[in-house]
Amino acid sequence: MAKVGPPRRVLLVCMGNICRSPTAEEVLRVKARQAGLRIEFDSAGTENYHIGDAPDPRSVRHARHRGYDLTTLRARQVHASDFHEFDLILAADELNLRELRRRCPQEQHHRLALFLGDVALPDPYYGESDDFEKVLDLVEKQALRLVSAWARATE
Repeated sequence: MAKVGPPRRVLLVCMGNICRSPTAEEVLRVKARQAGLRIEFDSAGTENYHIGDAPDPRSVRHARHRGYDLTTLRARQVHASDFHEFDLILAADELNLRELRRRCPQEQHHRLALFLGDVALPDPYYGESDDFEKVLDLVEKQALRLVSAWARATE
């Protein structure tokens, strides 16, 4: 049986690509680099509300306090080519996962999953400061789980 290694390219997806998915993209990038993994990360939104925009200033601020830099990231919408170019596409919640499944060719559905596995990553956009901190807590915890599993897959 062939050994299955870590993904080479991972796409994080939320609705507008300005809060959850860029946060997850950067946290995973940092954690994977710290673990010595060579994985490419990107993020996108299912909607086109914020194409070209920087992440939400609240996401940037809270991430910076934890040592993550979101300032170079820019929102984009999911492209049809993403379903072929990324090994793993992780949605923030069921709404976005359903939209990805709708757009994704059936033979690529195995690449789609929820970022947190079986629960939604809450959207902090209409929330308070604590909501952005909660998202970071959840993202960091899951990033460590994923990176650890991917590192074991390289052994």
